[in-house]
Amino acid sequence: MPTLYLLEQGSKLSKTSRRVVVEKERQILLEIPEFKVERVFVFGNVQITTQALKFLLQNNIDVSFFNLRGRFIGKLIPFESKNVYLRIAQYEKFKDEEFKLKIAKLIVKTKIKNSRTLLQKFYHNHPETNLEEEIKRLDEIYQEVERKTKISSLLGLEGVSSKIYFSGFSKCLRKNFSFKERTRHPPQDPVNSLLSLGYSLILSEMFSVIFALGLDPYVGFLHSLEYSRPSLALDLIEEFRSVIVDRLVLDLINKEMLKEEDFEYENSEDGKVLKVLLNQEAKRVFFSQYEKRMNAKITLSSGEVSYRRLFDVQTRIMISAIKENSEYIPFILR
Repeated sequence: MPTLYLLEQGSKLSKTSRRVVVEKERQILLEIPEFKVERVFVFGNVQITTQALKFLLQNNIDVSFFNLRGRFIGKLIPFESKNVYLRIAQYEKFKDEEFKLKIAKLIVKTKIKNSRTLLQKFYHNHPETNLEEEIKRLDEIYQEVERKTKISSLLGLEGVSSKIYFSGFSKCLRKNFSFKERTRHPPQDPVNSLLSLGYSLILSEMFSVIFALGLDPYVGFLHSLEYSRPSLALDLIEEFRSVIVDRLVLDLINKEMLKEEDFEYENSEDGKVLKVLLNQEAKRVFFSQYEKRMNAKITLSSGEVSYRRLFDVQTRIMISAIKENSEYIPFILR
């Protein structure tokens, strides 16, 4: 169990001898050997004892905190990276407008390309689902990227491509799930709830990798500086959104691993949707399938790696681009 998901509200994580224990009201819910834990995801109201915190910090075990909707809140971090020279190089590149624009274009082009590939593959396997218009328009926008000279223009183009892509994505949902457009804070329907949860998870994991390798997660090249925004982590997950999360959501829905009754709604007095959440059992299904997706192997020129390991690979390529002023080579889905 490399990833420990703490979902039970009111539960407590503690450390006893050489084991990690999850308990609630003095009843043990889970007990596992300490060496089997690589990362911990905490959702909502879950306590962690001082002894457990010390163990997690000393063993550099990644701990991420999310609210009940699955929105990423923050991390337990043992210490700041000592690689100050790398961060200085990163800040210098942030001031280099030519470098920023080059990296930003690559990020946007790769996101469009990988999104298009997902639609193209689905259309190939399900020709009765007409995605020709969306694929054609994504091709046209992809060609426009290189002509942009400002990052603000790139962000506008990325927004247009996302709207087109999600229009096609909605056609790929083969069961009776309503999905009209991408909504975020909070997500307005089950599909958006799943997408937001998945994006929060990969953002958290990318943040950890970036920090561990010595970069500053808050200074990116496409996403602008904003208080508390992990801009570089957001930059680097763009090429993985459709590859990991969107594909996962399609599988969960189209293979009927999740159904409408697996979601809980909280509405205001006037009927407006305030929250759409997975119930506890459905969350376990989601996290189980998320782990399978993250651990799935893909073949690179250097050999087979998991998607989780690929986060490390891509971050190191970004480090090389920053230090050596070399080309950033993004991950492109084949």
